[in-house]
Amino acid sequence: MSVKVNEIVEGVVTGITNFGAFVQIDEETSGLVHISEISDEYVEKTSDFLERGQKVKVKVVNIDKDGKIGLSIKKAQPPKSNNKPVDINWLKKDSQKDLSFEDKMAKFLKESNEKIESVRQRNNSRGNGKWRK
Repeated sequence: MSVKVNEIVEGVVTGITNFGAFVQIDEETSGLVHISEISDEYVEKTSDFLERGQKVKVKVVNIDKDGKIGLSIKKAQPPKSNNKPVDINWLKKDSQKDLSFEDKMAKFLKESNEKIESVRQRNNSRGNGKWRK
């Protein structure tokens, strides 16, 4: 079997190393999945995600001039959907929906000053009001 770049194929993990895993695609073709291409999550140890004999889908990401094949498990997966609904109503809170920009700014400054004063009072109650190093 001859593989091509960007092709998604199935293979079997034949070896685990500290830098990735070797995957046998067919009897004459194998390649390396680099540790950075195993998962979208942080991979400290390849063996935390893969084991010998495990069947995996891989995408052929490159074939160098020596015939070495670079594979990716994470690129063979369908793209994750990050379509979380965005709440645009946070600006339209009932208490602010009829306020002008100037009123909103004044309210923001007042709330900010109250928070700063609260922090100062908390720090003063802990000592002499100076930041500790």
